[in-house]
Amino acid sequence: MGSTQAFRQTAEERDIRWQIVAAFERAATVVLFAAALPLLVVSGLVIAWQSRRSPWIAHKRVGWRGSALWMLKLRTMWDERERSKGWIEYIDDSEGPGVKQRDDPRVASRFAQFCRRHSIDELPQLWHVIRGEMSLVGPRPMPLAELRRYYGEDAEEILQVKPGLAGLWQTSGRNRLTYSERRQLDLRWVRQRSVGMYASILLRTIPEVWRGENSW
Repeated sequence: MGSTQAFRQTAEERDIRWQIVAAFERAATVVLFAAALPLLVVSGLVIAWQSRRSPWIAHKRVGWRGSALWMLKLRTMWDERERSKGWIEYIDDSEGPGVKQRDDPRVASRFAQFCRRHSIDELPQLWHVIRGEMSLVGPRPMPLAELRRYYGEDAEEILQVKPGLAGLWQTSGRNRLTYSERRQLDLRWVRQRSVGMYASILLRTIPEVWRGENSW
């Protein structure tokens, strides 16, 4: 009886800690988003001029607990297809991008390459954190078909935590990792996550984004 009560107290304390983290995260993200807004506006104008398209896109992904998430990004790829209309182009690509290529011809400018290398294209997702749809730290959201193909039975467990802007595999090799390695690192976060690990990933993300290694 005593051990059961102690377990419940530990679980409740853990929940309270994560509620505090979530509240702090959303407040801090409002400040981050405001600070990043000038960079996003300038980057968006440059991409709009270069691509002759809307600079903002939204990819359909599987979000927290299986909900649909239209994940916002700054456009860094374009080709000669018909130009989209509206402020945001919504892309329902159920298969996903697959393995990213270093020299994808759709990344058609050096500025777009720079944005991808230093994750500027991911900054619009701060809005999802403010809305409570994502976290600063967590597994990256994936298309449904890609999630099923590469994560299999582990997908359900992965979806029990909020998707994030950064995670273990983004600070452990990024695009050079295989899907199997990514899955294991995402599972490690789900099963072992702690406030200390959360803080560690955030601190490791800053130099990783600054260097822009293993990102394309």
